[in-house]
Amino acid sequence: MTTLSQQAPAPDPVTLELPFSPESAAVARHQLRDWLHVLGAGSEQLDDARLVLSELVGNAIRHARPLSDDTLRVAWDRQAAGLDIAVTDGGSVSSPERLDAAVSDLAGRGLAIVDTLASRWWVEATRSRTTVHALVELA
Repeated sequence: MTTLSQQAPAPDPVTLELPFSPESAAVARHQLRDWLHVLGAGSEQLDDARLVLSELVGNAIRHARPLSDDTLRVAWDRQAAGLDIAVTDGGSVSSPERLDAAVSDLAGRGLAIVDTLASRWWVEATRSRTTVHALVELA
């Protein structure tokens, strides 16, 4: 069986400037799927990475402001430890944090899902922007 590390070098890192709208999650997922296919990612890895990306974009749209040009930035790159997915928005009055939502809650599970699927996630914030990273294992 061939592993990702035995295949051709990773494609170039991707950075997308997308409209600050819910529809951007689908655009980003599609682009990530195509990029991961080049790497030869399996369906479970592909599904996990796409779900993490969707949650990060959704959280940015629901809880933050757009960047100064009314966009959000989505980026990913293969690192030695896995796939680094990053979503940058114009910041918020609160910092992204995992909530322990009840099963019956209609919202609040986004970062819990990210926490489950990613090996780790972290936040980088300045006064004008917030970037949430998630590292998804590819091996």
